[in-house]
Amino acid sequence: MDKKINPADPTTIPKFVDELSKPPAAKPKYNTCYPRNSYFELEMKEGKQRFHRDFPLTTIWGYNGISPGPTLYAEKDKTTYVKYINDLPCKHFLPIDYTLHSASDSPEVRSVVHVHGAHVDWKSDGHPEAWYTKNYEFTGPKFTQKVHEYTNHQAGATLWYHDHSMALTRLNVYAGLAGFYLLRDSLEERLQLPCGEYEIPLMIQDKSFNEDGSLFYPDSPPFPVPVHPSITPGFTGNTIVVNGKVWPYLRVEPRKYRFRIVNASNRRGYILSLSNDHTMVQIGTDGGLLTQPIHLNSIELLPAERTDIIIDFSTLQGQEITVMNSDTEFPGEHTNMIMQFRVDLPLKGEDTIQIPDQLAPQMDIHEHHAHTVRDLPLSASTDSYGRPMLLLNNRMYHDPATEKPSLDSIEIWNFINVTPFLHPMHVHLIQFKILDRRPFNVEKYQNEGILEYTGEPIEPREFERGWKDTVKADPEMVTRIIMHWKGHTGHYIWHCHFLEHEDHDMMRPIRVIDDAHPVQQPHADIPHDHKGSEENEN
Repeated sequence: MDKKINPADPTTIPKFVDELSKPPAAKPKYNTCYPRNSYFELEMKEGKQRFHRDFPLTTIWGYNGISPGPTLYAEKDKTTYVKYINDLPCKHFLPIDYTLHSASDSPEVRSVVHVHGAHVDWKSDGHPEAWYTKNYEFTGPKFTQKVHEYTNHQAGATLWYHDHSMALTRLNVYAGLAGFYLLRDSLEERLQLPCGEYEIPLMIQDKSFNEDGSLFYPDSPPFPVPVHPSITPGFTGNTIVVNGKVWPYLRVEPRKYRFRIVNASNRRGYILSLSNDHTMVQIGTDGGLLTQPIHLNSIELLPAERTDIIIDFSTLQGQEITVMNSDTEFPGEHTNMIMQFRVDLPLKGEDTIQIPDQLAPQMDIHEHHAHTVRDLPLSASTDSYGRPMLLLNNRMYHDPATEKPSLDSIEIWNFINVTPFLHPMHVHLIQFKILDRRPFNVEKYQNEGILEYTGEPIEPREFERGWKDTVKADPEMVTRIIMHWKGHTGHYIWHCHFLEHEDHDMMRPIRVIDDAHPVQQPHADIPHDHKGSEENEN
């Protein structure tokens, strides 16, 4: 290792010297209890990873000891079975805050896996209280089974799997416990999109390192608190990592490539563009293919959001193109760059790929079909130690469920953000459509509980008009989404996907029920309770 290079100081780290690699495919295991090629085992364990050619090896936790973990490839309507084996050490190498919900009386290291975006029975959803320890010696109150069953009754999409343990998600995901779950269907196959070596998943994260190359994560917030170690309101790293490499490069042929991108960062958002202003063609969002492709110069991704894009390098032979990040919330001299494309590989054969004008059938949910409208405030509070704490529906995680949608009902949720921060809101089980965003009088709502709009509705941004499971709730705006609760009943979750917010009670239970019938309501312009959702449950 060059002594001049300090992993803790991004100004000393050479960029674009490590070649990006594609995460390996998970390999099925033979098990007589399951159909051939449908059963997988992924082992959660400690590993060593070289994030940069000039770094020493770094301790990580990964699925099969690598990060990102192996990619799970699945097919629509064909069930995939996965056993995630906890073989992690009994001590965490990142700072534990024992004051968080259930942390004080639970084992220090526990895990459970959530396939983000999956339409799945709750027992396989990775409920945060379904955690378990090594050899299942201890299990959480919602733990029911060792093998997760993914029926894949949904459209092909870029999903991803990650740790979802109560009060530990921020640490376990940052330690490396994340990977891709790519679901394919026959529609996607008929479209003949770039595939094989020309389809590349990209997992973008930000990380910081200590001088010895170990992962850095703060043990306290940037203000005095009476707790140590203590959770911080949000962590952003000073380097950018893609598929486990710091500022990598990718050699490409002068042809079309498909990139399936997830923001797997704890807190940082990205606005992605190409340094030569070349157009990107978006073909999909969180929940699958768009109706029509969209030509864009930039795409915003908050934590957990995905985008599916095609870049045509056919006219860019010999060029070096940097993927830029123009997000201004956490600007940085170095975090404004993600990776580099080098169009220097010879073309192996004629590129006959044509991006279709129509990708998927139009499938909208209309407001007049909604049975229930819920007003759900996102608010700021303080915990018993005087630390800032963000809440959903003015409640903490352990308070009884107030969101109890009925099976086969259609609901509109209004995220009323009275905080000065944006929040990526994720709802388990379903994919939704964004209706609009609208400014409102925050002071009047906080003081009088009256929701008074101060402007006209704003349509969803171009790149978020498809099916979504994570949405940007802008500050001082009401963000409206509509969803159909179908297929499963049971215990689910909705939460902010800033992982530090999620771990510090910005998470609430959902109970999908099949024994209640919502009262028919026209839609959002009827009077309804603005303080919570309890009155709208029946």
